[in-house]
Amino acid sequence: MRQGFCDISKKFLLAAMLFSSMTMVLVPQAAEAACRGAWAEGTAYSAGDVVTYGGATYTALVTHTPCAGCGWDPVAAPSLWSTGGNCDGGGNGNGGGGGGGASPGVGGVLSPGMFYNMFPDRNLFYSFESFFAAASTFPTFATTGDIDTRKREVAAFLANVAHETGHLVYVEEINKSVMCDTSWGPPGCGCAPGKWYYGRGPLQLSWNGNYCAAGNALGLDLMNDPDLLSRDAVAAWRSALWFWMTQTGAGSRTGHDAIVSGAGFGETIRTINGALECNGRNPAQVQSRVNNYLKFTSMLGVSPGANTGC
Repeated sequence: MRQGFCDISKKFLLAAMLFSSMTMVLVPQAAEAACRGAWAEGTAYSAGDVVTYGGATYTALVTHTPCAGCGWDPVAAPSLWSTGGNCDGGGNGNGGGGGGGASPGVGGVLSPGMFYNMFPDRNLFYSFESFFAAASTFPTFATTGDIDTRKREVAAFLANVAHETGHLVYVEEINKSVMCDTSWGPPGCGCAPGKWYYGRGPLQLSWNGNYCAAGNALGLDLMNDPDLLSRDAVAAWRSALWFWMTQTGAGSRTGHDAIVSGAGFGETIRTINGALECNGRNPAQVQSRVNNYLKFTSMLGVSPGANTGC
């Protein structure tokens, strides 16, 4: 991903971290809060449920179904749980929860089978379930406009992701460096001792300023723990969606707005790496992204729309 405040060059990435396959099903709306008692492995929890764990209380951010052995406890999976919550009312930790069907967003546009056909050689860290979990925390992603617009947004997002990660093969940047620059970023943003801020995740979040900004928005301490994006697949997808939905990068609009406004796929390239690729600077890189987009729109059964190049 390019720097949110000034564009930077990107190198390609490498990772060998695998993530166990998930069986998560989410609903985008938070359920009424309920104290479920002590957190229990393999139990279904609804968004808003409160549990106790390790002497503290935690609130579920999203609904997730039982997954024995996935390690989704409140400490290990901060993308699923926030700290705090009222659990004075007891509860046995074994009640209800769980259900929920696919969201009208990603789940209504892209099936797991189609996702895996798009990325047959992907690193197992990148599952459809983790993508779906993350997308459910951005309620306007793939829900804005008619069905063709929604399909184009999913295709455009994944086309850029494919380019940045070698078709979801790489979780981390290959040529790693510290990437610390305290001259920009949110107030109080620095670089934690011994931490490096090279690219991680589907859009390769890079530089401490972006880690700080994304962490502030997502409720994750990415300044002190940038490696969370290499351990937690949901957090990694959320970091990419945060950039897509909220950052203009080297362009003048977000990736989301570029698609739903009809500005076209080319504007998403400008946002992500326009200073290095657009206006004839690197046509081969642009064409790589465009080829991904044309392939994915074809697979989703939608025309690519106008303005595919930048």
